[in-house]
Parts: sequence; C-alpha cells; structure tokens
Amino acid sequence: MVAMEDMMPLMARATERTAELVRAVRQDQLGLPTPCAEFDVKGLITHLEWVAALFESLGHSGPRVEQGPYAGDFPERAKATLAAWSRPEAWEGTSPAMGLPMTTLGHMYLVDMVVHGWDLARAIDREYEPDPEAVSRALHFTDRMAEMGRQRGAFGPPVPVPDDAPPFDRLLGVIGRDPAWTA
Repeated sequence: MVAMEDMMPLMARATERTAELVRAVRQDQLGLPTPCAEFDVKGLITHLEWVAALFESLGHSGPRVEQGPYAGDFPERAKATLAAWSRPEAWEGTSPAMGLPMTTLGHMYLVDMVVHGWDLARAIDREYEPDPEAVSRALHFTDRMAEMGRQRGAFGPPVPVPDDAPPFDRLLGVIGRDPAWTA
C-alpha cells in the first residue's frame, strides 16, 4: 500500500523524536506551560499517552478509547501504536469508531506527533527539528483538513504567518499555534 509505505517511516521518525523529548522531561518541568494552551507539560504528555492508545486501538479497527490519568509510559505506548499501523490492513477502509478513512487517521497521528513534539520541545527549552518530509506531508494534510479540525476542536483559530515562512511555521499557523511562542 502506498499510504503505509510512505507514511510509516514518517510516523516512526516523528514518534521517536517526540518520545526522546518525553524521556528528557524532568519531574520539575511537568508544570511548565506549553504552546498548546490547554496543557501544561504533564497534561501534554498525558494527551500524548492517550493519542498513542487511541491510535493503537484505531489501527486495529477498535473503539475510540478515553483518556486516562498520566502514566509516564508514552514511549512504550507509541511503540504499540506503530506496531498496529505497520500492518497493511490498518490502512484499509474506514474506521468504525471515527467514521474517517484510515489513511486520514494515519495523517492525523503524524500531525499530532510532529506538532506536539514541538509543543513539548518549546516548553522544556529543547531543540526540535522535525523531519522535513513529515512537515510537508502534515502541512498538505492540514491545509485540506483545517476547517474540519477546527470544527472538531483539534485545531485552534489560524495564526497568521507570512506566505514565505518556512513550511513548519506555516503548519503551526494553520492549526492555531504561534511559531514564535515562548514560555
């Protein structure tokens, strides 16, 4: 499948980069603010844990799962998510739980990993260089899906960025992040 062959390397790299950042978080950083206004660092990691659990379930055509409390196990959950999506059948058809094409869900996961990785890096003052190919794919996807994302509460109001801004800054702006955010 073209989607799986194209997407899995991007998803794996974005997931590992985000997992590296999660592993770097110190206990005293859990209360720091993030560019994702609804979350502090601990809340963002809890959200990432839920994203991993949700997309693992969806990758097996399972139900939508609810977010649980902070567990501190994002890297392990993310490995299970990637394993679920590494099966060709995970990319076929429509999700019974979400009513969206599985390829759309794969893109949603990629956007979450790329953007929330940046959120976390900014919050804990770490360098963050997302994979340019992942950014390109995520930007193309969000340009098409931004309005639906806003309607479903996944994206905030767009933040204006110059037309000639780097692709990652444009991605952040499309989904409602200010690329110049600092704590």
